[in-house]
Amino acid sequence: MKHFNIAIDGPAGAGKSTIAKEVARRLGFVYVDTGAMYRTMALHFIRSGIDPKDEQAVAASCRDVDVSLRYENGVQQVLLGGENVTGLIRTEEVGNMASATSVYKPVREKLVQLQQALARRENVVMDGRDIGTCVLPDAPAKIYLTASSAVRAGRRYKELVEKGMECDLAEIERDIIDRDYRDMNRENSPLRQAEDAVLVDSSCMTVEQVIAAILEAAKSRGLEVE
Repeated sequence: MKHFNIAIDGPAGAGKSTIAKEVARRLGFVYVDTGAMYRTMALHFIRSGIDPKDEQAVAASCRDVDVSLRYENGVQQVLLGGENVTGLIRTEEVGNMASATSVYKPVREKLVQLQQALARRENVVMDGRDIGTCVLPDAPAKIYLTASSAVRAGRRYKELVEKGMECDLAEIERDIIDRDYRDMNRENSPLRQAEDAVLVDSSCMTVEQVIAAILEAAKSRGLEVE
């Protein structure tokens, strides 16, 4: 069977990673966490002492960085120059650097090449903000997963409270709305729903209902499930 790719796009906090991981697990596909790849690039920039506002320095540094993926028991591991940095890229500092530098074209070009090469070799479920529109425009199954800003803020608030962190629900929603605006209006690869993508609004859906909707959409686009 020709490799079948499922592209899942959507705004921050829509639950893309959680859903994509489970869809990939059920289908026996490879899950590609593109956000982790951008965070790995960001870690490289931090270690190199690069100012995220210095686009020329970021672009020059892209030529030297070696980001690769490895899968252990079906779980993606990200490597930076051969070093497994999977456990080092989830800090706020790395996240802020990734947000600031992922808008630059050289960063996106570097990682898109790797993501496309993976999709040519494997059946993948890949999530992000420009997968169906830019990274895998020929993917047979494209999903645009979203939810209202209020619902997404509530989910994030619950996660933080469960971790024992103090937070403000209104501030979280403002941050989400601001990030949506930046993602949808950036110059390179803005967030938008591909014309042939299936819209899934998870605002009033359970995780299981979302997964079922995505699997059904993939089947309607030619996915053969044994």
